[in-house]
Amino acid sequence: MTRRTVFLTGATGSMGGSALKQLMEQAQHNVVVLVRPSRKNREAMDPYREKPGLKIFWGDLTRYEDVLACVSGADIVLHPAAFIAPAADHDPETAWRINVGSAENIVRAIEAQPDPDAIRFVNIGTVAATGDRLPPIHVGRTGDPLKPSIFDMYACSKIAAERLVAESGLRRWVSLRQTYIATSRQIQDPIMYHQPIGTCIELCTEQDAGLLLVNACRRDIPEEFWGRFYNIGGGPRCRTVFHEYMARSMKLVGIDYRTIMERNWFATRNFHCQWFEDAHILNDYLHFQTETLDDHLRHVDRAFPESTRTGVRLIPPEEIKKGVMRPLAYDTPDCTLYWMEHDMRMRITAFFKSRQDWAAIPGWDVDMPRDPRRLEPVRLDHGYDEGKPLAELDLRDMRAAAEFRGGRCLSERMKTGDLRARMRWQCAFGHAFEATPNLILKGGHWCPECAPPGWNFDEQAKRNPFFAQVWYPNHDRGEHNVYPADCWRDVLAVG
Repeated sequence: MTRRTVFLTGATGSMGGSALKQLMEQAQHNVVVLVRPSRKNREAMDPYREKPGLKIFWGDLTRYEDVLACVSGADIVLHPAAFIAPAADHDPETAWRINVGSAENIVRAIEAQPDPDAIRFVNIGTVAATGDRLPPIHVGRTGDPLKPSIFDMYACSKIAAERLVAESGLRRWVSLRQTYIATSRQIQDPIMYHQPIGTCIELCTEQDAGLLLVNACRRDIPEEFWGRFYNIGGGPRCRTVFHEYMARSMKLVGIDYRTIMERNWFATRNFHCQWFEDAHILNDYLHFQTETLDDHLRHVDRAFPESTRTGVRLIPPEEIKKGVMRPLAYDTPDCTLYWMEHDMRMRITAFFKSRQDWAAIPGWDVDMPRDPRRLEPVRLDHGYDEGKPLAELDLRDMRAAAEFRGGRCLSERMKTGDLRARMRWQCAFGHAFEATPNLILKGGHWCPECAPPGWNFDEQAKRNPFFAQVWYPNHDRGEHNVYPADCWRDVLAVG
């Protein structure tokens, strides 16, 4: 049987690196990777230079000519590469150029091939597209509203890239929304305090993330798999809550997290992550859920040298708190307590609602978040009859969905069951746009003009019942905050 050719992006990253390692171990495909010629990347690729079946192309995803050279002759394109947070949140221009530009270049390069319909394109999106999903809406599914957190320029760029791919007209594409990729590498950054302690996380290990991409290259994937959106998650055995995750991971080195951090260092809203109702659907196709939360913690445990454990145990918790953890909360414009000290109103309202609400945050000993496993999650309404087979959805369903989003379906005709033909819509603010029913009903997208950057979610929720479902669980109807498209610059202005 002829070996197929796989074009893999992001080969030096977590997901792409894991996929490359496993592809080389399987040795069933010819693999092409496009890698920027930085010193760090060259060192990372050194072990692969002499691997048979691998071609390393030194170039840049933002250059169409480089992408075209890699796509030409490829049967499958795997695209996990991205410019991610927190760097992306400080440099949205680069995030857009890389995250959106690379997707655009890949689509264009596929369209330039002799038979574009034969090429399979696996785009990796992000769970950050749906923003924070704290209880009682902590269990989500594709088709739920997109709600990128305020200041999350990475999520905004990935939403734009996903829309571009889904509306490209390519026949065989999928967008897989990646959750938290759990690695054994521990990274300390102020962004850890942007996350509410009650955040529900359904992680996917680095090994399983790579396996997912490898299995997406299988020949026996049915045609029905393509043209859809999926959530990537490890399943129920990979579910945790952030404060539980901190407790278990820090216990590995003998630390009680409550002795080295204060509870009011952590935001109370405006991050992302959730548990997934539907991650099993992707697993049914790609069979990647092999590791659990316990497996991940064992990987982390093995990554700690004994000297590190011994050293940490010899340091009093108050010194760790003062010298390591407190600076992440106080010292730079990205830090939650820096926002309070410098009265950064937009950050305070986005992440805490108000200074008064922040001041009311209790200590670790009282009012901890309820165990979400004991709560009945609220399943969101998508605004149309989901009991109908997709092949039977018609214009009446489109009109119902648009009305539930505060808008209208402007198209007067629709071929029953055709979710891939563009239709005309209007949002609650009067913006007219074109989109496929697939993008709206199954992807959760809506008006591109209302999409961030630039957040007026308080006003959108008042006019859009669909969106209100994900906004009012932790926002008051009396809030009237507006965050301009360049609101991210506030951390640069005070830096």
